Amino acid sequence: MRKQFAVIGLGRFGTSVCSELYKLGHEVLAVDRNEKKVEDAIAFSTRAIIAESTDEKALQSIGINNFSYVIVAIGDHIQASILTTLILKEFEVENVWVKARNHHHHRVLEKIGADRIIHPEHDMGIRIAHSLDSEKVIDYIELSMDHSIVELKASKKISGKTLAGLNIRKKYGCTILGIKTGDKLNISPMPDDEISENDVLIVVGENKDLKRFEKDGI
Repeated sequence: MRKQFAVIGLGRFGTSVCSELYKLGHEVLAVDRNEKKVEDAIAFSTRAIIAESTDEKALQSIGINNFSYVIVAIGDHIQASILTTLILKEFEVENVWVKARNHHHHRVLEKIGADRIIHPEHDMGIRIAHSLDSEKVIDYIELSMDHSIVELKASKKISGKTLAGLNIRKKYGCTILGIKTGDKLNISPMPDDEISENDVLIVVGENKDLKRFEKDGI
């Protein structure tokens, strides 16, 4: 379904979000106070507008309250990020997602009603650390403090075995969500599906169980 998004702040993070949403076929309004950044954004947005996001009248004039999602991607100017978020919530924008620079910024954003707070550098750091920790880990997504989704590369040890034969859920308490074989993705693997070496298993579970499976089961 085509949605309407506004992205405020066209640094690396904001540009990436804006570009990807536009590629996915959504209507995207790109907003920044920097003329050059706005000019560049014309190529990957539906509309690109120069505006000061801390100016209520400027935001009203571009109809910001008509967007169901507004992403505040202002990274370096914490005061501007907070004030922009406050204005958007006062305008009753339904979903305001905000990039936070640090823990203190996060706490303020929480108190003024940001609907989702994003820490892109922190999240990416976690994913890279897990990939560095084990050659088996292709990707890592933290779902909560205790649960994650991990992409793990199958070794020769389990090549030729079926999911039923491995009995991963009973032994390790983890669930296989999908199996990637080259460019093909099996999102509903059956018990008799056979695993080959270098297949990528998409696994969800508690972090301690995932670690056990990564070390001993794969």
